Amino acid sequence: MNLSSIIEQVKPVVLEAGAFIKKEAGQVQHEQIEHKTLNNLVSYVDKTAEEMLVKGLRKIIPEAVFITEEETVIQEKGDWKWVVDPLDGTTNFLHGIPLFSVSIALMYQEEVQCGWVYDIMHDDLYTAYKNGGAFVNNIPIKVSSQNDFGQALLVTGFPYGHPDKMKKYVDVFYELMMNTRGVRRLGSAAIDLVYVACGKLDAFYEYGLSPWDVAGGSIILKEAGGYVSDFKGEENYIFGKEIIATNDKIQKNLMKIIEDKFL
Repeated sequence: MNLSSIIEQVKPVVLEAGAFIKKEAGQVQHEQIEHKTLNNLVSYVDKTAEEMLVKGLRKIIPEAVFITEEETVIQEKGDWKWVVDPLDGTTNFLHGIPLFSVSIALMYQEEVQCGWVYDIMHDDLYTAYKNGGAFVNNIPIKVSSQNDFGQALLVTGFPYGHPDKMKKYVDVFYELMMNTRGVRRLGSAAIDLVYVACGKLDAFYEYGLSPWDVAGGSIILKEAGGYVSDFKGEENYIFGKEIIATNDKIQKNLMKIIEDKFL
């Protein structure tokens, strides 16, 4: 499989879906919004964008199966699989906050081979493939060189679907507020990851995520020189619902606080 060629073939598919999402921004009516679970919204925009992506991706690798957020296609098992989040940051999108993305990954068995994250409103397309480096709009990117944890800027999201974890999670948040430059909450895990990948942020952590939230961004961050793990420092961050992603220089500092306050 020529991963470099696949990167290029997927780009127009992602951009087309992104253009559709951008066109629909501000057009969704309240009655067109569905509540899947607490604080987990979906509209026709998510579903239509997913159908567009599945149709385009299927032409590139016909034998590949799909893991998709909105399940507009049958979820099957196979060695090659696309992991698709058609609109990461749906709540931002529906509230007119211009920070949401398309996130796609290509996996072989259990390992991510390629990733695409399109920051729609900034028109920035982040890409990477295994051992091929990371890019935004074809320009190479690298993680930050920040090694002073006290000066690090972090980003996270909140585990609304896990209320039993919230108190401990807030304890982590408080500890980080007191011991770093600050913590942001942007509303799109895929964008969180690529912002760490390009050095805008120094670290990202979150609990309660799904594969489509992190698969695309994780390989972009790794290829940009970053480090990704689950909360225990192991590699179960795609399907394990927890992730720490940093520039590698402050990984141990962040893991120590999560271990002390959350695990």
